[in-house]
Amino acid sequence: MFNPWASPPRFYGFTRKACPVLLGLGGTLLLFGLYLGLFRAPVDAQQGEVYRVLYVHVPAAWMSMFLYLVACAYAVLHWVYRGSVSAVMMRALLPTGAWMTALALITGALWGKPTWGTYWVWDARMTSELLLLFIYLGLMALSQLTLDASKSDRVLAIGLLVGVVNIPLIYFSVVYWNTLHQGYSLSSSGSRMHADMLEALMACSLGFWALCAGIVLVRAGRLIQMRKAAWHWSVEVA
Repeated sequence: MFNPWASPPRFYGFTRKACPVLLGLGGTLLLFGLYLGLFRAPVDAQQGEVYRVLYVHVPAAWMSMFLYLVACAYAVLHWVYRGSVSAVMMRALLPTGAWMTALALITGALWGKPTWGTYWVWDARMTSELLLLFIYLGLMALSQLTLDASKSDRVLAIGLLVGVVNIPLIYFSVVYWNTLHQGYSLSSSGSRMHADMLEALMACSLGFWALCAGIVLVRAGRLIQMRKAAWHWSVEVA
């Protein structure tokens, strides 16, 4: 079922068509979500206006973990099938995941200063998120250690799967450790957020998802172009 998408030429053609759609949709949704969050959503009763930074912080934090899990899924596919597309996608996901992690840390610090009185505390959630940034950066460096792409792809896949243990630590840190960080914004039991706040958060989250997907596919397309000589095929653009 997924075999046709394992073809580099076909996947490259998909990236060329999907990227403009995803980037345009993501930008529109994000602008709409920010408009709702900044101008229509009410002021938070406890945090005041400063809570509005969460419309960027929360989606960025979600994407930092989600992109890593997607990269791990491609790592497994690469180890099982040795696919060229899975190797490219592993690499393409890392920079975007690192940027999302950095954005989550920066916006979290901006929220923490007026809320906690300091930009940084070494609590479980923030420390494990910082560790995720180091993991992303380390994997990006690892992927450049050798000019032999096939060897570095296999090493990168192992590194991704080893580092995945940090994701549950981030997610469950507010449950199992004493932390200043607030709990889940959403949970299986629902949300206590105002409807306008929730609508803005969902729009921003979908916008971040579409933008990240578009950016990853742009990078994947470029990597495919760089590797096409080694794969002995030519890209035909309709």
